[in-house]
Amino acid sequence: MKLEVKDITKTFGDKEILKGISFSAESGKALGLLGRNGAGKTTTIRILMDVFHANSGEILLDGEKFNPRKVQIGYLPEERGLYPKREILEQMIYLARLRGLSRNQATANSRKWMERLQVLQYEKKLLETLSKGNQQKVQLASTLVCDPDIVILDEPFSGLDPVNSQILQDVVKELISEGKIVIFSSHQMSYVEEFCEEIAIINRGDVVLAGNLLEIKKEFGRNQIVISSAGMSQEDMEQFMKSRMADYVEVTGRTREDVIVKLSQRVTRKQLFRKLAEMEELEMEHFETYKPSLNDIFVAKVGEDK
Repeated sequence: MKLEVKDITKTFGDKEILKGISFSAESGKALGLLGRNGAGKTTTIRILMDVFHANSGEILLDGEKFNPRKVQIGYLPEERGLYPKREILEQMIYLARLRGLSRNQATANSRKWMERLQVLQYEKKLLETLSKGNQQKVQLASTLVCDPDIVILDEPFSGLDPVNSQILQDVVKELISEGKIVIFSSHQMSYVEEFCEEIAIINRGDVVLAGNLLEIKKEFGRNQIVISSAGMSQEDMEQFMKSRMADYVEVTGRTREDVIVKLSQRVTRKQLFRKLAEMEELEMEHFETYKPSLNDIFVAKVGEDK
């Protein structure tokens, strides 16, 4: 399956929330849908869920107009949406039956997912009596109870300790391997890097970057080098590059230990390395191609108000 969002716009009154966004997600892959708070991610998800209608644009599934009522969708919202004062198994069965499952299938699926997420022992408990982590696992179980074809996870690791986070990571990998379309929204970039082959970054209602994450990293790091010199602080190294190497490079940032520079036009890595090696003031300690993290890319694209 392939889900395509094409030129979607959305306004509330005079406020334009989405300005013609486009991206796609495919079976067996996870898409990281990223953005700062207020960027338009939740509005996009609600349009996919048919909670809101877009002002213009279209959503296609395998080339046909997408009808969310004809496809099983599992949605894990950032804010917990289950009933705190109802028994867990009771409300999971209720939610599964709303999605078209028989009582027997709803019961079997509910117990299957509660066992998989290690919360089956709480099936007769009220949700509010559980810890935040176990409430999150129950909510994930209710998301998957209908065996959805499309799974939308909004901050799924919220409230989970490392052990429970690993359980959830294993489940997400299983969903991907089973050929589900997984849309993953989180501010925890390490998890996005773990699961997502594709990303779409939304900023102020526009998609400012989309595509294959490895290709984006390669392009983002192109012509950039991380360097350091033994006995020279980051601050001193940065100042040295700005004052003595301005014809060769532009300083673009720092890692935890090194300075990041971008090669000037017509300057090669070899030329820069030879120039630095000739300088007696420097004792090169680190010189390699910059490999940006997703966090670096995210900050570079949306970290400043423009």
